[in-house]
Amino acid sequence: MTTYAELQAQIKKLQEQAEQVKAKELETVVADIKKKISEYGLTAEQLGFSSATGKTSKKAATKESTVMYKKGDQTWSGATRGRKPDWVKEILEAGGDIEQYRVK
Repeated sequence: MTTYAELQAQIKKLQEQAEQVKAKELETVVADIKKKISEYGLTAEQLGFSSATGKTSKKAATKESTVMYKKGDQTWSGATRGRKPDWVKEILEAGGDIEQYRVK
């Protein structure tokens, strides 16, 4: 008959093995998640990562607020200072409406 101590040793060994397998799989899982986030243009809020208190870190708030317009992989903050990106200039010069590219 197996003793309690032997069972505890087996549990510990299995937990260590599980952690090793998890560590090996983690890199692939993270890469897959990042690919899907990029592919679908998902935001932290869409993924349910917004703060419960409504407060965000200064860095996160700055990053979220910096992208107001997006066309494919190209983004623009809409800042009044500085120059407009070429893709924005081209749209405006062609008489296009930049608001159709506003990130919602």
